[in-house]
Amino acid sequence: MVTTRRAQTALTFTDEAFADQMRSSLDLVEERLLKAVDTDQPLLRQSGSHLIRAGGKRFRPMLTLTCAHLGDPTRPNILEAAVALELTHLATLYHDDVMDEALVRRGAPSANARWDNSIAILTGDYVFSRAAEIMADLGTEAVRLQAATFARLVRGQINETMPIPEDVDPVEWHLEILSEKTGSLIATCAKFGAWFSGADERTIATAEEFGEVIGVAFQIADDIIDIASDTSGKTPGTDLLEGVPTLPVIYALADDDPAGERLRELVSGPVAESDLDEALTLLRASAALDRAKDTLHQYQERARALAKSLPKGPAQKALVDICEYMLERDA
Repeated sequence: MVTTRRAQTALTFTDEAFADQMRSSLDLVEERLLKAVDTDQPLLRQSGSHLIRAGGKRFRPMLTLTCAHLGDPTRPNILEAAVALELTHLATLYHDDVMDEALVRRGAPSANARWDNSIAILTGDYVFSRAAEIMADLGTEAVRLQAATFARLVRGQINETMPIPEDVDPVEWHLEILSEKTGSLIATCAKFGAWFSGADERTIATAEEFGEVIGVAFQIADDIIDIASDTSGKTPGTDLLEGVPTLPVIYALADDDPAGERLRELVSGPVAESDLDEALTLLRASAALDRAKDTLHQYQERARALAKSLPKGPAQKALVDICEYMLERDA
């Protein structure tokens, strides 16, 4: 198996020729990202390229470029769409780090930690404006879809900060938030790849649905890894310390088994650092974590079925590989 992009991700494609092609395309994306945020304003040049230079899996442009192989990947505007959508994603990260008061992003100091909140917010605005400028060259419909996607993303972020309505199932509420704040942009990435490649309407719709489903699956997997893994490179329990509601915690809070009373007490709000080891131990042994894994596997199977329903070829194989990666990532 061949790694798609440097050593930053374990995601691999079984088709070596396709993987080589993807590596070359992602190298071009990297160059275009830096070019897009270049400016003669020294601080903005530095802050605008900060997260790009910090690296990342580039999953979103990779998905756009992969889905372009559902049609003709040599058609114009595909690379530009991939760059614009990754810039949209990067813009949200600047804002997320301010909201979360994060100190680190991708192993480097966050923009708000390196400079301050004002610089981070303005940089996010600048990066988004550059994404919009590129998108404008792709046509009115592309701009409309980007705007609608961004509106969904923001709505998901807003809902995440609100109490769960009393008449709404907490799990359904959480999964809808994941669909909006994470799945929506990944869905648009897949859709744009298929759309700009000239794929037929049914293929475009299937690619878009695959993107949303796999986007939710990735977020659930991250939630599980935060609890279950000591080898992911991320400090276990980060979300617990910050009081971020994740699917395993929501399942734990919904459980009325008396044996889970101590766990519910610990995760009902931000977990104290002194209680973190206990909370992790209890969660790892809980039915809540198993239920979260079952939900993840349901999304994985939905994504796999969607991928297999697409026209056979390198892109279909690559999308199935992504589903397999999800299984390995959760192992």
